Amino acid sequence: MLQGREIVLGVTGGIAAFKAAALASMLVQRGAGVTAVLTPNARKFVGAATFAALTGRPVASKSFDPAAFPLGAHIELAARADLVVVAPASADFLAKAASGAADDLLTTLVLCAECPLLAAPAMNAAMWAKPAVQRNVAQLQADGATIIQPGTGWLSCRQTGAGRMAEPEEIAAAIEARLAGTPPRRPS
Repeated sequence: MLQGREIVLGVTGGIAAFKAAALASMLVQRGAGVTAVLTPNARKFVGAATFAALTGRPVASKSFDPAAFPLGAHIELAARADLVVVAPASADFLAKAASGAADDLLTTLVLCAECPLLAAPAMNAAMWAKPAVQRNVAQLQADGATIIQPGTGWLSCRQTGAGRMAEPEEIAAAIEARLAGTPPRRPS
């Protein structure tokens, strides 16, 4: 289903970042080309070497890297992506994406991308329940993004509640469903 598709996997800071590694592997096994973009906070939870090994590609992390991306990583990655998926999507990322803020490679890339956006939120249950977070989610959905709702269960803060990032299998299924019936993008 994903053969020949180009997917940008954005990873934000949070303990659920370890699940993003499993997602990257799953997408590659299903035939997708995957480029991981790690935020600075994501790198506090998972290493770039993990994603480079799983995807067979360098991890993008710098907004300006003329040697690798002469036109800018945000422009080049956005141009070739069939889909951008952000997993985990932190409350900070949701707020920036909903407002159009662009202060790092991932948010700049999302703002530049013309392909679909999927976000799999992950955070503490109290954060997830906040009206501001829910407004940001609603705004992203109104803008055309697909939000893969978090599950309920044991959270890293040692509480039980809503906020667990969806499992990699669920996210991969949502990616396949979103891309079904659409031709792969080709850079112009």
